[in-house]
Amino acid sequence: MSEVTTLAPQSEILKQFQDFLLLERGLSGNTALAYLQSCSRFCLFLETDRGTGLKQVGPQDLTSFLTQLYHEGLSPASIAQALSAIKSLYRFLVSEGALESYPFSEVASPKIVRKPPGILTVEEIIEILSKPNLKDKYGLRDRAVLETLYATGARISEVANLTTEDLFPEIEFIRLFGKGSKERLVPAGKSCWRQIDRYLSESRPLLLRGRKSESLFLNRLGGKFARMGLFNIVKKYASMAKIGKNVHPHTLRHSFATHLLEGGADLRAVQEMLGHEDISTTEIYTHLDREYLKEVHRTFHPRERDYHRRGK
Repeated sequence: MSEVTTLAPQSEILKQFQDFLLLERGLSGNTALAYLQSCSRFCLFLETDRGTGLKQVGPQDLTSFLTQLYHEGLSPASIAQALSAIKSLYRFLVSEGALESYPFSEVASPKIVRKPPGILTVEEIIEILSKPNLKDKYGLRDRAVLETLYATGARISEVANLTTEDLFPEIEFIRLFGKGSKERLVPAGKSCWRQIDRYLSESRPLLLRGRKSESLFLNRLGGKFARMGLFNIVKKYASMAKIGKNVHPHTLRHSFATHLLEGGADLRAVQEMLGHEDISTTEIYTHLDREYLKEVHRTFHPRERDYHRRGK
């Protein structure tokens, strides 16, 4: 495998991977820790048993590691989690340009039933959106950030990287650059544009304080927002809204997709807006949609209501 950029020390790589798991993937702290422990153990295995490092691995190295876990008595579920963690690490390295190609295509993953992601109700979204103080420059900015995340279904990194050149208000579209710098145009809607317009006219000039910046959303120092800053905005207002769920930026993306499908949107249209290359990635939301339809049927169909009232 040829190297594209010089890999950072393993501890730094794992720190960057941890940020990715928490901010981009939206994993819980415990799950992210389990991933990091598996990857750290794989790094140690490569160094002590294989005499190599992260950038020189091949399929046989991973297979040997999994075999060792098996002989140590780990459960199939634990081995599957370790495999998922290591594969995620290497996909992350490829996506960041640290490695040229993914080395584990030949290592089959166990077939795991995918669980639908957590989502918010429309009422919960509205409650979160209502919490920023629109009389304050930071509140105006935060409301525009939240509206953009929910209106476009964008990833947190895509919103962090937005510039003023990515706005097309005349057609009400926003340009996003997704994985692999792939460009897509996504409609934002009038509610979102109203908040972006207010932010641009009333808040952003105050944050710039006479300086210049291409970045759309600015931090307190007038610089580009880091992903963690946007993550904290979402967590802050979800907490203020007293939402009893683990809410992170990806929750708004999940909710965006689910609410569109519940409203009758075409699956391929949602796929395009989310920037999914494979429609099977988008299809996870159809499971949520089916559950919603079943719940509607149970609640409102007269025969179902009668059945549940009588208990037979």
